[in-house]
Amino acid sequence: MSTNVLRTPDGWWAVRDERAVRIETKAVTTAELLADRAAVQEAAASGENGTPVADLVALPPVTTPCRVVAQMVNYRSHAKDSGFTGDIPPTFFRKASGSVSGPHDTIVRPTHVNFLDYEVELGLVMGATLPVGTVVEEQDLPSYVAGLVLTNDVSARDVQLTKTQFYESKSYPTFTPTGPYLALLEPEDFDRLIDLRLRLSVNGVTRQDRTLADMIVRPAQALTLLARFQTLAPGDLLLTGTPGGTALKAPPKPVEKIAALLPPALKWKAFFNGQAKNPLYLRDGDLVTATIATPDGRIDLGEQRTAVADAT
Repeated sequence: MSTNVLRTPDGWWAVRDERAVRIETKAVTTAELLADRAAVQEAAASGENGTPVADLVALPPVTTPCRVVAQMVNYRSHAKDSGFTGDIPPTFFRKASGSVSGPHDTIVRPTHVNFLDYEVELGLVMGATLPVGTVVEEQDLPSYVAGLVLTNDVSARDVQLTKTQFYESKSYPTFTPTGPYLALLEPEDFDRLIDLRLRLSVNGVTRQDRTLADMIVRPAQALTLLARFQTLAPGDLLLTGTPGGTALKAPPKPVEKIAALLPPALKWKAFFNGQAKNPLYLRDGDLVTATIATPDGRIDLGEQRTAVADAT
């Protein structure tokens, strides 16, 4: 069964239900902790009563700097929302690790961003080096992936669309809330990944709700494709895409055809005038809640609760 690990300003903790036991380790980084699994197992098996999790301040369980890589349009429902038809080529992009923030930290909207969007995503945390040229089969996943984290790939859509710039639009500080838990998996847990359900709500209203059965390129294939050109190391993070339900959606086909006839400046003006009426984008004072878990709770990555605030 997976072991949930929590990181706080005081160190690392093994979580059992509503309580946590301190892990006796010198590890500072996630990679160092993954190399000290014996200490994690000792704390998880300890008979100590522990500390209430509610009394602990959770930091992101993925330490930075690290590589943060993400998959684009990797759920069928998101592809439909985005107006894609036919086969979608697997695509990756990078995020600055400076965007990683805690599971309860405020998401800060930069002053020049008007269309702030959310994307709940399953994060894979590497436990071993993935060299260029590696082919990863399903049975190989435990050899490379140490655990899972809950993430939110926050996106500045006006920057992303006008500049076709993923790196900038998704890399502002606080744009990758991560945690609360790093779920360290046992080999048999990988068979349950397909059952994981991703949920995200804003102000208590559900926006996203899908299982990994909706995923297009699954983790083993994604790592194989990524390893064609990218090395990953222990502690690195791969975000595996988001399901449908984001604020941004493709315009209806007739509108899209008319817009294609307009000069670029007029096209973008018309598009953003329409987006300005969309009430789903994140605004100052919103509360985003996200979870990822299997129905039986065997794997449960905890709950993120992140407020949204305008930059001052």
